[in-house]
Amino acid sequence: MVTASKWRTIMSESLADYLGQVPIFSNLTLPELQTIEKYMFFNKVEVGEFVFKEGEKGDYVCFVMHGALDVIKLNQHAKPVVITTLAKGSSIGEMALIDKLTRSASVRACTTSGLIVLTRKGFEMILKLHPEIGIKILKGISSLLSINLRKTSDKLAEFMPPLA
Repeated sequence: MVTASKWRTIMSESLADYLGQVPIFSNLTLPELQTIEKYMFFNKVEVGEFVFKEGEKGDYVCFVMHGALDVIKLNQHAKPVVITTLAKGSSIGEMALIDKLTRSASVRACTTSGLIVLTRKGFEMILKLHPEIGIKILKGISSLLSINLRKTSDKLAEFMPPLA
């Protein structure tokens, strides 16, 4: 695990600068980003390594700093299929901060990847100690989930038979 202070020695940009590029945090100010970075840590994932698997307990969200991750879901024949590939700036597992359900898909590194991790416990601390920042993050998550639901609805409509 790499803390925010060690992060600065690893990367040329600050963690707060990076987080400002993530859509969930786009409405936070630099001081707010510097506040939340204290609740996050860095994780490296090697090619082929799973970040998490479908059905596992979810209690953290990850933000892709570099690299690429495949999101994998089992199809109707129980065969794994890549439903999307995520790159820098993407988030994965944001539903884990909202609900206490299991992971809805598996995520595997297709290149060596660097992730910033925020646990549910860390997020709950942000909500408790910095509620105004927590509300902004919740709005960002809500917006992202809404956009994803709209995309899913559009894709589903492509496969549905037309009305008679």
